[in-house]
Amino acid sequence: MTGDRQARVVEVLVDAFSDLVAADPAAFRRKFRTMAGDPFAFYRGSACLFYADAAERDDPWADERTARVWVQGDLHAQNFGTYMDGEGLLVFDVNDFDEAYLGHFTWDLQRFGASTALLGWTKALSDEDISGLVETYAGAYLDQVRDFALHPADEQWRLGLDTATGAVLEALHEAQRSSRVALLDSVTEVHGGARRFSDGRGVRRLDDAERGRVETAFAAYLETIPEAKRFRSLTYALKDVVGKSGFGIGSAGLPAYNVLVEGPTQALENDVVLTIKQGGVAAPSRVVDDARAREAFAHHGHRTAVSQRALQAHADPWLGWCELDGTGFVVSEYSPYEADLDWTGLTEPDDMREVVAQLGRATARVHCVSDADDSSTPLVDFQVEEAVLAVVDGREREFIADLVAFSHDYAARVREDHAHFADAFRSGLIPGV
Repeated sequence: MTGDRQARVVEVLVDAFSDLVAADPAAFRRKFRTMAGDPFAFYRGSACLFYADAAERDDPWADERTARVWVQGDLHAQNFGTYMDGEGLLVFDVNDFDEAYLGHFTWDLQRFGASTALLGWTKALSDEDISGLVETYAGAYLDQVRDFALHPADEQWRLGLDTATGAVLEALHEAQRSSRVALLDSVTEVHGGARRFSDGRGVRRLDDAERGRVETAFAAYLETIPEAKRFRSLTYALKDVVGKSGFGIGSAGLPAYNVLVEGPTQALENDVVLTIKQGGVAAPSRVVDDARAREAFAHHGHRTAVSQRALQAHADPWLGWCELDGTGFVVSEYSPYEADLDWTGLTEPDDMREVVAQLGRATARVHCVSDADDSSTPLVDFQVEEAVLAVVDGREREFIADLVAFSHDYAARVREDHAHFADAFRSGLIPGV
């Protein structure tokens, strides 16, 4: 049985990543070595395995509506953080949409619950304390869903400076102290009155032909910004372009560029850095058979941007997409106002409970605002809060108990899978790396 599971782990990873491995074996060696470090890192980098397993599980909470909700797709404890929304407000929320797609609303909750169990295990929390954290998260999620059903303007609620507490509020304060000038100084330099990207690790200068292709793609990207979110034309003047690598464990092997553009004025202090990153295949899409979803997106970059607009009530006004050499890319701001939640100092169950309660409410928010996406043909054409309550009402305790049991069971499986993966990797059983 052990050998069968190891073969299954390798099979799923190879199926998901073989093309990217072939394109950049070194990037995947680095990714896989990071994943081999501990079970949580393995879990972060193997969403495809979670969904391969999910496809084989019965879901008593899924019906014709709750099985096709916009989901974040990789909702683990470290995929929350701060950002500046389109209205200029600092928000703490889900902050990664590479895996976003239509799917079971329970998948986000299960993926987060298992990540909480893994995180609790690394902090040597008891099973009882871990159960309490998952119960708190699930209870807060259901409370917020019910609140949205009673008060329809759900996109107006957010975790911000006036509503967050504890470590979440500290992350918002950290973001509040950040500045665009400091970010610019960290990645650019000024010579002769002109700002350009600095050379450094992960930065690649482009030849004229490649730069020309990026500039053409950038011009096409501008057409994907909704009219209501467009700045005046001065803002989009392109100043510099470089190739970029090192965006994180989930983006290994994906080509990317950084683009420097003029800000609201010609002052050097408010230039804007954009990332142009190749869109990857969303992990849930590998197991979801939904023709409407497949036909709705021109490519994976388009899907990533549309998903983010659906899951955030007031998304980044720079968000858009383009095509480069026949491949889809997503474009967004490299923002100075992004700060991740620091779990390092969160070691006591009471402190963690305060955090997961807020993350439960934030999860409810992204699910429930997604039925108001701004596309011409919304893929979710029903009220998510009403759909969730229809399957959960009167069964809340059962629902929460089910999530707690899953979280413990799947975290145990991940710890075993991590050992299988590390052994396979070091034994040369994963081709291409």
